[in-house]
Amino acid sequence: MSSGEIGRLVRQIPTQYPFVLVDRILEHDPAGRLVAVKNVTGAEDFFAGHFPSHPVMPGVLILESLAQAAGIWLLKTAPDPRRVEIRVVGFDGAKFRRPVVPGDQIRFELEMLKFSGKTCRMKGQGFVDGKVVAEAEMVARVIDR
Repeated sequence: MSSGEIGRLVRQIPTQYPFVLVDRILEHDPAGRLVAVKNVTGAEDFFAGHFPSHPVMPGVLILESLAQAAGIWLLKTAPDPRRVEIRVVGFDGAKFRRPVVPGDQIRFELEMLKFSGKTCRMKGQGFVDGKVVAEAEMVARVIDR
């Protein structure tokens, strides 16, 4: 997927800059897998308050990153991405294994577990330096506009 394609798809997910939490798609297999990255620079506004003396990326934003990567994937596989909207409707079994700090690069790996009708279940994991930092299953729906 080219950076132009990613940029176009990112503009179609509900969140926009400065809240886009996916920097690049590395792999995309529409049948079952997506790999994306987020560079955690430390310049993000949330670090000012979480926590000032020991900055840590909030777990909810790690889950948001997974959701955004899933949204890009589902838009990429839609027959006409301009005619659909992606909604994450749930997370199950979310676990945070290690803190994510400025300077880390999170590698998100998503696997399609089930896609039935307009609803899908995916498993997502985030890795820093090959170690799991977070994991969850998510349920998303593709909604016609």
